[in-house]
Amino acid sequence: MEFSTSLKENFEFRRLYAKGKSAVGPNIVLYARRRERETNRVGITVSAKLAKAVRRNKVRRRLREIYRLNESRLRRGVDLVIVVRGRGVTAPYRVLEHEFLTLAKRLELLR
Repeated sequence: MEFSTSLKENFEFRRLYAKGKSAVGPNIVLYARRRERETNRVGITVSAKLAKAVRRNKVRRRLREIYRLNESRLRRGVDLVIVVRGRGVTAPYRVLEHEFLTLAKRLELLR
């Protein structure tokens, strides 16, 4: 990820949930908030209630790759959290990618 770093701290996630804008789809929820810097920060969460570790990590890897491939299309200077919903664990890659781009467009994150 060329222009991005990871969101790691719990308080950063909580601030984004409270003060960011959100867009909801059947498989994922996207939270976004503008920031002062030119880099993006990305966090991906999958609840332990949804699946075992192997499946959760597979979904996380897919979403990270979707973000990486579409990073150049996104605006810079945004904090972004992707939350996987129940059906997102078994959703095909193409469905996740289409939904990510649709939600990003709804939040006006695409250039």
